[in-house]
Amino acid sequence: MSDAELITLSAILAAMVRAATPLAFAALGELVTERAGVLNLGLEGMMLMGAVAAFGTAHAGWGYAPAIAAGAAAGAAMAALFGLLALTLRANQVACGLALSIFGVGLSAFLGKSLIGSPVTALPALPVPGLAEIPVIGAALFDQDILVYASFLAAPALHWFLFKSRRGLILRAVGENHDAAHAIGYGVLRVRYAAVLFGGAMSGLAGAYLSLAYTPMWVENMSSGRGWIALALVVFATWRPSRAILGAYLFGGVTILQLHAQSWGIGVPSQALAMLPYLATVAVLVLISRDETKIKLNAPACLGKVFHSGR
Repeated sequence: MSDAELITLSAILAAMVRAATPLAFAALGELVTERAGVLNLGLEGMMLMGAVAAFGTAHAGWGYAPAIAAGAAAGAAMAALFGLLALTLRANQVACGLALSIFGVGLSAFLGKSLIGSPVTALPALPVPGLAEIPVIGAALFDQDILVYASFLAAPALHWFLFKSRRGLILRAVGENHDAAHAIGYGVLRVRYAAVLFGGAMSGLAGAYLSLAYTPMWVENMSSGRGWIALALVVFATWRPSRAILGAYLFGGVTILQLHAQSWGIGVPSQALAMLPYLATVAVLVLISRDETKIKLNAPACLGKVFHSGR
């Protein structure tokens, strides 16, 4: 390959990693939530609230660290509202999640109305000395911002937590059989609230990445359906962090390749190419749903079920 082709390939790989980062954060957060037996469909709303909170904080001049923290806090606050409705008041989880998504879309648009058209400086890249100069993969893996590096560490850290730590075992036990976990003395609601808040914070980080790094400006509904793709990724990954991160890069790659396909002048309408990430999501879900046994073996047994402590 020529030097120009290597540079192009490196740029495409780096763009794929950036496109996958918000999907990775949101999918990993939802994976932990669902492992605890809670189905939260409000990722889209939590991401948008995280995006507007992070952007507003950065636009006010507070700096990147407070902006990232504000994004995570906004996502967690939305998740706390979901927890109040679905866990404490025992409302239907599917309905609460859908309502949360719609509420987040509207509230973020209202709060960010004055921020439209006001860009901020993008989150700076932090190149790793020596490694960032590696041909092709150097720019993709070692010349990124702090949130991309955090997404690299999130999957192995969550794998260790879920499958190697005592608290992770408790969380999975609650998701598999909440009545048995309660009978031996574990606080089911406490565990589920912690999982829901963590999932909300991760979705908030996904939104913060969108408005601070991926597209450093505020645009209404800028998540563009990524929350729904992240939900599909959890099923695609069969509730395992390592597979979720791989799925995020797969879908991030499809997103970037369709953009480059348009620039390469492929004789396909741009609208059809723009549909590819979502068509891929539907196709993957259809393929996975054909194997019901695999889904039943991997899905938490109490996913979406209401817990009654008085039983």
